[in-house]
Amino acid sequence: MKKLLLTCAIASLTLLTATNCLAQGQAEVNYSPIKVETPARPAGQKDVINLVTPKLDTVRVGFIGLGMRGPGAVSRWTKIPGTKIVALCDLRPECVTRSQAILKKAGLPAAAEYSGTEDAWKKLCERKDIDLVYIATDWKHHAEMGVYAMEHGKHVAIEVPAAMTLDEIWKLIDTSERTRMHCMQLENCVYDFFELTSLNMAQKGLFGEVLHVEGSYIHNLEDFWRQYWNNWRMDYNRSHRGDVYATHGIGPACQVLNIHRGDRMKTLVSMDTKAVNGPAFIKKTTGEEVKDFQNGDQTSTLIRTEKGRTMLIQHNVMTPRPYSRMYQIVGTDGYASKYPIEEYCLRPSQVDPNEIPNHENLNAHGSVSPTVKKALMEQYKHPITKELEETAKKVGGHGGMDYIMDYRLVYCLRNGLPLDMDVYDLAEWCSMAELTRISIQHGSAPVEVPDFTRGHWNDQQGFHHAFAK
Repeated sequence: MKKLLLTCAIASLTLLTATNCLAQGQAEVNYSPIKVETPARPAGQKDVINLVTPKLDTVRVGFIGLGMRGPGAVSRWTKIPGTKIVALCDLRPECVTRSQAILKKAGLPAAAEYSGTEDAWKKLCERKDIDLVYIATDWKHHAEMGVYAMEHGKHVAIEVPAAMTLDEIWKLIDTSERTRMHCMQLENCVYDFFELTSLNMAQKGLFGEVLHVEGSYIHNLEDFWRQYWNNWRMDYNRSHRGDVYATHGIGPACQVLNIHRGDRMKTLVSMDTKAVNGPAFIKKTTGEEVKDFQNGDQTSTLIRTEKGRTMLIQHNVMTPRPYSRMYQIVGTDGYASKYPIEEYCLRPSQVDPNEIPNHENLNAHGSVSPTVKKALMEQYKHPITKELEETAKKVGGHGGMDYIMDYRLVYCLRNGLPLDMDVYDLAEWCSMAELTRISIQHGSAPVEVPDFTRGHWNDQQGFHHAFAK
């Protein structure tokens, strides 16, 4: 701790010096952000970038956590070809019973049941007839379960956030590298239709060079706090400061910027507001006066990448604001934004006049017309969307993106392909929880983002989805 404080003091002093120099018109002075430890890769391990594993004719799955998110996943998996639901687990037997009813309704055989004890999930992981463990419990147990499942020869898919501390993140990375098992975070927002289309546009150069991206999780949870079993989510915000739920916003943004596929997040600075609505909610519902509520109502984080691009990530689950994941792409030649309305802004030179109507009306000062937007989204519709959109909307799950997420996971496992998201994506997106806390608690000091690939962030050039030939 003393070493960390000393590093912070040095960083603050050098930052002040740099600011004074810039004010005097002098050249920029380099400063050192707070560094966090990057443990050496254990001997004999190698990275799992583009990891491929033997094809699975049938993906045999076991589900752990059947409260809020789990039953929806069970229902979706009954509609995905090439799968078999082998086992169901939850601490509460009634939750297992409800998910068994889903299987019965779908005309599928009952799955093995595990419940009633805190470690019943371990028995599920130890089965020999499961290929994938699907974890949808509260955040506190995600990493422990993921590590145990991989150690028992299972691929793992873990709900967001998959890990809450850097220690948990490194355990997941090292276990995946050592066991050569897939470890994927179940981030559904990267499969939303606008995000997939805009990603395809960016990859085809429609926005020019992407310089800045934005993402967030802005969702007033006032009407939902009571639905979290044993009050675990409010309790977590009460005891932890920082962006504790960054993945929905940062995931799509990182894919656009090719993070650990040609670029990497290098430095972040985070700050928050004071905590008002969290303690107010607790007082209103329990009468308790809370003096030590940790998480501010709004947390904002700026990130700079190795190649000079920037990201703005926000978290707010406390104030009455319209739902937003922000999702913006700012390029040298164009712009995309999903909230509050879906819109694009482009120069005429970026668009083929033979394919887009009203081409002459395009300008870089306002959004393209609804007609042009519709034509653009049809022309640049992502291959995944073309294949799955109709079925996904019928099956549902946040409008269909949950189904696409699960379908793609199964597709890649059955075809022996790299997954759309790897353990390093998991690490980068989840690391915001601890890194933002460090920045905030040290006066919003710059903090270095570890290279979770340990030197391999530039091996692959460009993010892409794998397809069978």
